[in-house]
Amino acid sequence: MRTLSPTPPDADLLERWLRARSVVRNLPQPVPDRGGLRVDTGMPQELRRYVFAGPSPGITELAREIDEPYIFIKMCGGAALLESLVTPKWQLQPPGYLMTKEPGRNPIPSLPPGYWLQVQTEASVTTARIFTEDDTLAASGYAVEHEGVFVFDRIATAPAHQHQGLGAAIVAALGTAQRSQAAQRVLVATQAGRALYSTLGWSVHSHYSTVTIKPPF
Repeated sequence: MRTLSPTPPDADLLERWLRARSVVRNLPQPVPDRGGLRVDTGMPQELRRYVFAGPSPGITELAREIDEPYIFIKMCGGAALLESLVTPKWQLQPPGYLMTKEPGRNPIPSLPPGYWLQVQTEASVTTARIFTEDDTLAASGYAVEHEGVFVFDRIATAPAHQHQGLGAAIVAALGTAQRSQAAQRVLVATQAGRALYSTLGWSVHSHYSTVTIKPPF
C-alpha cells in the first residue's frame, strides 16, 4: 500500500506560488480544502481548481464526489501517480512543470529588428508586451512579487512570431521588476515552455499534473 505524506516537501513553495498567481490574475486567494488548496476561479472554462503538493487521500475523495466539468485537480507529481488516485471519468491534461530559478543578475531584454517593448506596473503586477512596428501584439507576460516569491505568469508568443527570442525578452523584461533578491523565482511551464526556460537557467522543481472531467459535448 502506498504511503501518502501529509506534508509534502513542496507544500510551502506551492502555496506561495499559488497565492502570488491569484494576485497576478486578480483571483480569490486559495483556501485550505481536503489537505490541499482550493481556488474559486469562477470562470466559464474553470469554475475552480484544487491544488495538492503531492499525493493525498483528499484527491481521491474529490474525484469520487465531483461529477461536473470545468473543475480541475492539480498535483505536484507525475501524471501516472495522479491518474492512479482518481476515478476513470477524470482525464489527464497536458503535462506541466513547476520550475524555479534563484535570483541573479537580469539580462538586458534583446529584441530583433521590427519589434518594440512596453513594460508597465500597476498595483504590484508587472506586464510586459512586445509589439511589431504596426502595433500588433507579438508576445506578452506578467509577473508579481508576493510572499517571498517572484512569479512569472502567462508568458506567450503569437505563433507567427515564435523562435525569435521574444519569450526570453519578455522574461528578462519582467525580471527587472523584482525588488527583493531573496525572492525565489517560480513559474509553471508547459512542455514547450520547459524547453525555453531550461535554456534560461531554470530548473524543474516538480512535475505538475492535472486532471479534469471532459465536458459532455
